[in-house]
Amino acid sequence: MQAYRGKVMTGILAAILMLTFVLSGCGNSGSNTEGNTGNTGNAGETANNGNTGEKPAEKATVEFWAQKFEDTTDAWFKKWTDEFNKSQDNVQVKLTIVPGDAWAQKLKAAQAAGKAPDIMTRSYSGIAPGAKNGEIMALNDLMDPAVFDDLYDNVKEFVTVDGQYYAYPKLVEPSAVLYYRKDLFEAAGLDPEKPPVTWAEFIEYGKKLTQKGIFGASIAQTAPDLGWSSWGLQYNAAGHLPITDDWSKADVMDDKYKELLNFYATLYKEGIIPKQQLSAYADAAPFGQGKLAMTVSGSWSIGLFRNEYKDILDKTGVAPMPSIDGDQTKPTATLGGWSLVIDGKSKKPEAAAQYIQYLLAGDPAIMIDFFKTSQFSKFSPRKSVDEAMNQDPAASADEWRKLIAEKVIPYAKAEPAYPWDISIAFATAVESAMKGESVDKALATAEKTINDYIAKSKLAGTNPQ
Repeated sequence: MQAYRGKVMTGILAAILMLTFVLSGCGNSGSNTEGNTGNTGNAGETANNGNTGEKPAEKATVEFWAQKFEDTTDAWFKKWTDEFNKSQDNVQVKLTIVPGDAWAQKLKAAQAAGKAPDIMTRSYSGIAPGAKNGEIMALNDLMDPAVFDDLYDNVKEFVTVDGQYYAYPKLVEPSAVLYYRKDLFEAAGLDPEKPPVTWAEFIEYGKKLTQKGIFGASIAQTAPDLGWSSWGLQYNAAGHLPITDDWSKADVMDDKYKELLNFYATLYKEGIIPKQQLSAYADAAPFGQGKLAMTVSGSWSIGLFRNEYKDILDKTGVAPMPSIDGDQTKPTATLGGWSLVIDGKSKKPEAAAQYIQYLLAGDPAIMIDFFKTSQFSKFSPRKSVDEAMNQDPAASADEWRKLIAEKVIPYAKAEPAYPWDISIAFATAVESAMKGESVDKALATAEKTINDYIAKSKLAGTNPQ
């Protein structure tokens, strides 16, 4: 049964009018027209004074839960949900912003009670498992096929399972970008327009840039940060992740992985990076505070610098993270980010898809508005949005955005879908080697830990992609 009715009914005979009321009541039990973000009409009121006998069209209320992000992102969701609601006669979206620390518990409780939202935010790593488990719905028959053709090919892979699209992407964020101080390069006799492109150069430059009170570089140093920030460099070094594609066994005993661990160990041993990480990898504040000559961080740090450290902007250079051999068409970053999905048990999938298509896949101006609010620290998965941004004065003039969009994102890989335990096992090996343990011993420990986890969890053959 449709979740809403746009048909106008006329009543001439009392019997027909009575029958109309009975029929129209059958779909009302699950609807809720109160509390809608930006609801501009009195959806439950009669649209006339009884002069014509017409019944107003009912509006399907779609529940949308968004995880809380930056205040600017929350405001953007509210603004455009309001605009969507104003533009629709038959659909209204009720937006709820859920704090991140409450998200998992709140969603699990709602699903258990059969009250899950129709639409929700989901990270890319959760799409394939969600599709396999029936938690989210395929979108192919709910949205215009052209909106998927608009996606970049590498991003299409993030939201596709068995040939079906299970999410529509909102943004991508490269996990590793190099930021460096041009003035400190000049003071060290380095060309500020030629940042390092190999790991060996990164080490060489780091030594020259290290001075009293300023470290040459920073990069992730603890297993929890290394677990996700080094995925791109794992691909860069070895061309694969530390588990076979069928998830049947560990795949860490690779000479290229030895080079990766030695890269981190050299940075630590030579004092190029601090012995104690100055902040979490995701927080590039120490670079903004002048404590570092180079830092590796995600694209989101652009927003931090532009909002909090404006005095260093004209001194800061941005470049791809150096590659093992200088080939910068190899991945050095993974693309994290967020998408919108429809709950697998939603009773209003058409209405939910209508909203997703409007917000994320419709007028490029909507998404350009989002990227402007993020200070161009996040990037579009859509070709048409990038084309429009190239014509937008503010976006087209942003050299940092242009560099990352052209030289980092096209070569980046998706975040892995395997359990976090695999990532933390390899990351522990990196941290151990960094702090002095034998590289061979660290990798052997990671191999055993991963294989034990595979056996215990019966992970072999369960890769959903």
